[in-house]
Amino acid sequence: MNENTERSEDTSRGSPTVLIVGIVGMIAIIGLVYWASRYVPAPIAPPEIPVSMGPAEQDYAPHIEFEAQAQQVSRATNFLNQEATFVFGTVKNNGPRPVRQIEVTLEFHDVFKQVVLRDKERLFSPDAIPLETDHMRDFQITYETMPAQWDQAYPTIHITGLNLQ
Repeated sequence: MNENTERSEDTSRGSPTVLIVGIVGMIAIIGLVYWASRYVPAPIAPPEIPVSMGPAEQDYAPHIEFEAQAQQVSRATNFLNQEATFVFGTVKNNGPRPVRQIEVTLEFHDVFKQVVLRDKERLFSPDAIPLETDHMRDFQITYETMPAQWDQAYPTIHITGLNLQ
């Protein structure tokens, strides 16, 4: 019985040492992961390739229609009192070919009809389903800041790129 008592004392004395070594090891691992994540360069995003607007796309552009009834501009303020402007619209493909991507230039004007903001945007994500013939699709473009001179009217939209299927 004396032998069992000695073993219990040996294991109870070794437990704090194992616990301390384990804690120090975990802190070292967490520190190493933190250090590595801070000094590893962020992955470089591939540059966005412009959507082409060759002769075939220029000939097809008149088949793309922006529905006048769906054109709307809205402004909203979040709980931090930051204002965002949303441009809503609907695009329709009246042509014979599906459209994979539409790139547009939006022009916002002042009261004198001068351009105060010109912005190029893509209406669909690259992995979106193509816009089929005689189909419509809604879009939304968000702006966090707008020029003070903007007349609050819906922007002029020009097609600057098409990717046909």
